[in-house]
Amino acid sequence: MSNLPGKFVIGLTGNIATGKSVARRMLEHLGAYTIDADSLTHRAYAKGAPGYQLVLDRFGKWLLNREGEIDRKKLGNLVFSDPEAMKQLEEIVHPLVRQAVEMLLQRAKQQVVVVEAIKLLEGDLRKVCDTIWVTNAPESVQVERLMRKRGLTEAQALERVRAQSPQSQKIKMGNMVITNTGSYEDLWKQVSEAWKEIVPGEADVPADTASIKKPSGTGELSTQRGKPKHAASIADLVTRLSKGKRKMTADDVMESFGDKAYMLLHMDGQAVGVAGWQVENLVTRTTDIYIEDNLDPDRALDTLIKGVETASGELQSEASLMFVLEPLAGQEALWQKLGYDKRTPDGLGVQAWQEAALEAAPAGSVLFFKQLRQDRVLRPI
Repeated sequence: MSNLPGKFVIGLTGNIATGKSVARRMLEHLGAYTIDADSLTHRAYAKGAPGYQLVLDRFGKWLLNREGEIDRKKLGNLVFSDPEAMKQLEEIVHPLVRQAVEMLLQRAKQQVVVVEAIKLLEGDLRKVCDTIWVTNAPESVQVERLMRKRGLTEAQALERVRAQSPQSQKIKMGNMVITNTGSYEDLWKQVSEAWKEIVPGEADVPADTASIKKPSGTGELSTQRGKPKHAASIADLVTRLSKGKRKMTADDVMESFGDKAYMLLHMDGQAVGVAGWQVENLVTRTTDIYIEDNLDPDRALDTLIKGVETASGELQSEASLMFVLEPLAGQEALWQKLGYDKRTPDGLGVQAWQEAALEAAPAGSVLFFKQLRQDRVLRPI
């Protein structure tokens, strides 16, 4: 048991490409605080972090790239082909990750916390969990996903899948098995039903099918975190406010809920803006920002961005990256009033922030940056 007063900890595991992260994101939409322990692993050996020199001492400086960071691809190729090297790497990083997870658990204000880790059952993280959930998918599906999403060859994908302990072992040890071979809606139904067993009494709400009317431009502004039940309204809003440059259907929005959240901006009960965002590896990435043309951009953006920042703070985000398109990207004074500086990924300084910027940046966007907190997890020591 977790032995954390007032908290219930779900341990979420499953082999590579079985859908752990999508299930974790769904639980976040339902109200849980979620921790990606595998991403914290990468932070543990970032330049200046506690595991950096330990990894170099064990495996050698040939792992370094031109910036002096440990090249994750080189390290991955080494440990996935050598079980002994994998064991030695885990002996270095797992204690550091455990410390970071415990810190985040203590800070979390949410009642339900999810810890996602591919090797949850093999390490000490299992001890903090009240229940174990396992995502499952056939090997053929795992290989197809790795080839499509990570650009691996079939041989490379098979090597990574088969380098892990058998999925059947995890299933036997799980209290709940989530099968991820169908549609997003099917997966959402499984996760929602399992959630109700932990947090009973949450009634199903009918899907949001109401049309969105254009507001007058006056009135009180407020924000609301979008839910999958709002998929149709979010699709209509993005399509209309982007003037057709981003055409979305309700199905598109439902699928995107596996990666991001949506913050809706309301005026007098009507939706007048939207931001698509996510907190991953303690970094907020906002990639879709749309508001009505007739709104005061100072008021609208101040309310919308503060809504994203407040939700990000609840998820313990360290930094906010805003990827802004024209015409909003040209209003630098407005972003400065909100506390954001125009940056390039190379100018962010922290590897995790740089990687987030490079991974998330939409084509043609301008990056604006704001640090949300000074106390960082696995900070250099």
